[in-house]
Amino acid sequence: MLKFFKFGEHKTNLKTELIAGITTFAAMSYILVVNPMLLGNAGMDPQAVMMATAIAAAIGCFLMAFMSNYPIALAPGMGTNAYFAFIIVLGMGIPWQGALSLTFWNGIIFLVLSASGVRKQIIESVPKGLQVGIQAGIGFFIALLGLKAAGLVEASPATIITHGDFSDPIVLLGLGGLFAICTLTVWRVPGAIIISMLALAISGLFVLNPASTEGAPEMLTTLPESFFALPSGLGETFLQLDWFYPFTNLESLQVLFVLLILDLFDSVGTIIGLSRRAQLLDENDQLPRANRALSADALATVCGAMLGTSTTTSYVESAAGIEAGGRTGFTSVVVGVCFLIALFCYPLIAAIPAIATAPALIFVGLLMGEGLRHVPYEEYTERVTAILTAITIPLFFSVTHGIAIGFLLYIFLRVTSGKAKQLHWMTYAIGAIFLLFYIME
Repeated sequence: MLKFFKFGEHKTNLKTELIAGITTFAAMSYILVVNPMLLGNAGMDPQAVMMATAIAAAIGCFLMAFMSNYPIALAPGMGTNAYFAFIIVLGMGIPWQGALSLTFWNGIIFLVLSASGVRKQIIESVPKGLQVGIQAGIGFFIALLGLKAAGLVEASPATIITHGDFSDPIVLLGLGGLFAICTLTVWRVPGAIIISMLALAISGLFVLNPASTEGAPEMLTTLPESFFALPSGLGETFLQLDWFYPFTNLESLQVLFVLLILDLFDSVGTIIGLSRRAQLLDENDQLPRANRALSADALATVCGAMLGTSTTTSYVESAAGIEAGGRTGFTSVVVGVCFLIALFCYPLIAAIPAIATAPALIFVGLLMGEGLRHVPYEEYTERVTAILTAITIPLFFSVTHGIAIGFLLYIFLRVTSGKAKQLHWMTYAIGAIFLLFYIME
């Protein structure tokens, strides 16, 4: 084991890798609570999704460990799971079986692109400003969903939207949870999200559930009858995807394109950023075995879709384990084992109320929105298209339309300013796809 993971070469040891793995798991374990709740909105069985989430995360971690030997953990990604549930299924009316199929084929395409090198051309074809604008726009979209779930914003006929009722204890819990996550993050406490969620769950023991009836009042959080038991019903989602949905419903190809763009830039950005933080880049500032790491990410998505969950991807929370000294794939192995052990704690995880997940959505949205600092603000075209994309995605309540508007504006400004030859040919190809999308809509 020591020889395979090259502890000596990476100047680490078994104890350090164990601690790093546990630290990373603590930072990302919230997905075991959030993912079943989000995909449950799409009509999927929460117990089955929880089991699929844990197993997909474990498989992803093991693939990353043994294919690339990097201390990067994987699990169903925040952002794409909200897109899966609220946009693809609830918004577009695509059945969750079809959404799983789109996720599966996204993983297959991503795997081919990673192995063939085409991935690099696609990345180069999307301008820096648009890359950042897409990430931030989806972040703002997710934050909006979290704010709505927490009751912090609500519809208003006079002002379109307005703030919620701050005398409502549910709203105060949501706001308190957000403040807690942000504060713990500033203090660099590992597992800030899960700590906040547990605190809200405990607070819920003393807050009346507004959905309960007068004759049978109950608290927001109810203790389970037993603390340890395996979830059931994996068969409800395992291999239940509609395998050829994208080929029989061609209008869904736009969703497949968005999933691919999200997965592509999120995975590349996360893996490169974490590797830089762990000092794993070579003397040319390149990541050795990058294609292996990206292929592991793609294979994890394929496996996750077959199990019954949204896109599985590399987690930025792996930085917590890297800060704790994790430098090899053994850190990821430890995370994967922790996910499998967590399966036996399903009753405790299921007892956490939905309000506990809302601050996590808001916080993840804020983190994604922070990417706007990387926009090349000195260049007008990059700047305006990035900001337009970031604003329109949540306001249009559509990721596809937000990306399309930003992409087409970017191409238009480049052409009209006499810089058409500077654009990558694939940029024009993507723009043509978006034009075709609007013509056929």
